Amino acid sequence: MPVVRLRRLRRNPQIRNLVAETRLRTEDMILPCFVIGGEGRREPILSMPGIYRLSADNLLKELGEVKALGIKAILVFGIPEKKDNAASEAYSDNGVVQKAIRRIRKEIKDIVIISDVCICSYTPHGHCGVIKKSKLYSGTRDLYIDNDKTLEILAKVAVSHAAAGVDFVAPSAMMDGQVLEIRNTLDRRGFLDVGIVAYSAKFASNFYGPFRDALNSAPQFGDRKSYQMDFRNSDEALREMKQDINEGADIVMVKPALAYLDIIYRAKEKFNIPIVAYNVSGEYSMIKKISVGNKAKEKELVFEILTSMKRAGADFIVTYFGKEVARWLR
Repeated sequence: MPVVRLRRLRRNPQIRNLVAETRLRTEDMILPCFVIGGEGRREPILSMPGIYRLSADNLLKELGEVKALGIKAILVFGIPEKKDNAASEAYSDNGVVQKAIRRIRKEIKDIVIISDVCICSYTPHGHCGVIKKSKLYSGTRDLYIDNDKTLEILAKVAVSHAAAGVDFVAPSAMMDGQVLEIRNTLDRRGFLDVGIVAYSAKFASNFYGPFRDALNSAPQFGDRKSYQMDFRNSDEALREMKQDINEGADIVMVKPALAYLDIIYRAKEKFNIPIVAYNVSGEYSMIKKISVGNKAKEKELVFEILTSMKRAGADFIVTYFGKEVARWLR
């Protein structure tokens, strides 16, 4: 029997590119954006080299470049001027995200705007839900997240973003029933065309540290393990996705992505729905750290990691490398 020479298909870059099974495209990238109040502000995020908090005017300049590179979608996060236990800035018509969305929608017509719907950056305690006291314990142990009260606020946030002009809202608080509550509220208010990108399989992860620096949203007591998922569980992730799909999600997300490629793969095999992978801040900063001063190495690392997400089954990737990937693909 003759030797099967599979290496013929790897002989040079031209042949490797010809037969590549998985390809990244600029259109696959969703770029996260951090927006702050005021004008003319551009604040570096020290734990995320090359990423900035931008006031709306500077965000618009950034999006001009983003659009020219061929990126079609953004995911907007807000950092408010003030925080309170009711997260009132999160759903204010004059909130930082709402004002930014209106300006983007007015000046840039053909970009998909997705808005994060959560309250962690809008509360002094940094949790994703309303804090209540239990009668069972004393001290910080008596504090817990009131799921159903939080749903009411998340729905108000989603409606305020829809009114400002988003295409999709992306609830990320991991409250039970959040997709159903938001879908029903949007529909009642006439926003039937606003879609939902559900953070369905969002794991309690150590890869979120730089993001929490960016939003100043680290929890001030305890952790988020009572509502974000346990990284030891995969069947539960599929249950979360199925539930969100049944409640009306248009797209489901796996977050983080790199350590959860098996979840992406299983979800793609099971569900006939678009899946987005979130290449999170810790993954971004890790690559920046190990490739510092070597752009060629950084490029190879980024392409290897993002391609693995596509190969696992992701249709889209939220990534802070969006602009760099777009330039490299050119």
